[in-house]
Parts: sequence; structure tokens; C-alpha cells
Amino acid sequence: MKFKLLSVSVLVIACLVVFLFQKTRPYVKQLPLIAVANYGQHASLQAAIEGMQEELAREGYINNKNIRYIIQDVNFDLALIAQMIANLKNERPEVMVVMATPIAQFAKEKVHNIPLVYGVITDPLTAGLIKAKNVAGDNITGSSDQQNLPAFLTFVKRILPHAKRVGLLYSIAEANDAFLLKNLQKAAQAANMELIALPIDAPRDIPIKMQAVKGKADFIYVGVSGTIQPTLPVIAAEALKMNIPVFNADDSAVHDGLVLGSYGVNYKKVGANIGKLVAMILKGKKPAELEPLYPEDKDSHAVINRKQALKFKIALPKDLHDIEIVN
Repeated sequence: MKFKLLSVSVLVIACLVVFLFQKTRPYVKQLPLIAVANYGQHASLQAAIEGMQEELAREGYINNKNIRYIIQDVNFDLALIAQMIANLKNERPEVMVVMATPIAQFAKEKVHNIPLVYGVITDPLTAGLIKAKNVAGDNITGSSDQQNLPAFLTFVKRILPHAKRVGLLYSIAEANDAFLLKNLQKAAQAANMELIALPIDAPRDIPIKMQAVKGKADFIYVGVSGTIQPTLPVIAAEALKMNIPVFNADDSAVHDGLVLGSYGVNYKKVGANIGKLVAMILKGKKPAELEPLYPEDKDSHAVINRKQALKFKIALPKDLHDIEIVN
């Protein structure tokens, strides 16, 4: 008898738990969903996502309280983009945030009933995402990470006053890289510098391609290319063999001791701009009504790694009070 009573009690408790779970579960599902389609795990992309979430929290949108997130990436594999976008579409988000050019371009063509906000894209106009620099697309707007290249070269001149030749690796398959190549060429010419550009078909070609700058480049610049950035450790290793310092667009590699320096936008601020646009869409605005956002000059930040400078026997000037020096 006691066994039967115990069994009935356990059954009642189990049913109660299932009932409560089913009752609360739909509420979680009904929270407005923000889907993030990311290219891969990289410091600049992660910082932008964090900046977006922090800005949305400031706007009153708290994760698992009145909104929720789903974040996926393709580990920089172009072949997986279609499946990721299809998966996120099936989740029926209120907004889809598309990080990096290949992701945004695919989403623009395939997603028409979900508002799109791009992020970490250097030139959204050349990429075909928007109608004009300050005019959104029909269903897409976003936040650019466009770099101030003349200011970057001025920064380099302070560290390497005799530098005349800059090496650049760029992907032939990315619109971001085409924009970078064009604008770095223009900035280099204005700074009386020579640009040595190395087109890259595939990341595996980088060690061989880099031999073309041996004894020719005074430094190498690595931009925000979705193809080139993930290979930064390889670039840095090869450059070290050739005694060529490397400057990166993102400062995380400087803090990690991988490259000499960086001058670029703060990616959390790029992400904050994404958050502002997402918040306005959640409040009822349409992407076409929202002007695309770009970094301001004050959003750029310079960092130098002291150990890297010693490694390349670079004597740092004393007047670097406006530059962050890390060990």
C-alpha cells in the first residue's frame, strides 16, 4: 500500500513539473528574438556583438527578460552560410544582425521579411548593401567599421619615421578588401609612401605570397578582411622571419603580443551603433528609414606593444602620451 501511495505521489509531482515547464516555456519563446549571423570567432566580431548587447541593455532590452538572442557562426566557411541563414530564418526573429560582408550579402538576397542590420563591414555601398553612403537599402541598414587610413599612416610615421613602403595582403574575393586596397593606395600616395599589394586567392597561399615583400616592405598592414584577419598568426610569424613589423586594424593582437601596433576603430563602439539601430527597429522603425552609421574619428584608438618594439629594435619616441603602450 505504501509503495502504491509513493508511486502515485511521484507521478503527481512529475505531472506537476511537466505542467509548470510547459506553462513557462511558451513565455520564453514569445520574447522578441534577435538573431545574429556571425562569420566566425574573432576578437573584432566578438567585441562588436558585445557592444551591441551592451547598447541594447542601455536601451532597456535585457537578455532573457524582455528579449533573447540566438548567435550562430560558420567558422569562416563560405559553404555554410546558406544553411546558417536558413536556420535563423526558421527561428522567426524580430531582427537579424548579419556580421561581415559575405554573410550580409547573402542575407540581403535571401531574407526579405525580416529586418536586417549589418555590422563590421568596411564599405557597405561597394558591397551592394545600401543605396548610397548615407541611404539604407530596402530592408537593410547597419554599422560600418570603416578605418581612417590617412590617420593610420600618420600614426605609423610617428613609430617608424623612415617607413616608405607598406605591404598589404588582400583577398580578391571580398568587397571589403577591394575598398581597402583602393583607399590605402590613395592614402599611401598622399603620404609619399609606396604600396606593395599582394592578392590572396586562398589563406594557404599566404606564406608563399609573403615572400614578395621580403626586403621590400618597411611594415605590413592587416585590415579587417574576413579572409585575411583569421590568418594573422601566420602573417605575423612569416613577417618576423623577414624582420618586418606588422600593424593590425584590431588592437587585440597588440595586447596579445602578436603584432607591433594597431590604429583602428573601437569595435565595441561599432557594436553600439548596431545596437542603436536594432533598438529603433524593435520600437517600430523599418531599416529603410534608418541612416547607416559610420565610426567617428574619436572612435579610433592607437596601441603599441613594447616587447614587439624591442624585438624589432625600434626606439619608441617619448611623445606618445596619446598612444596606449602595452607590454
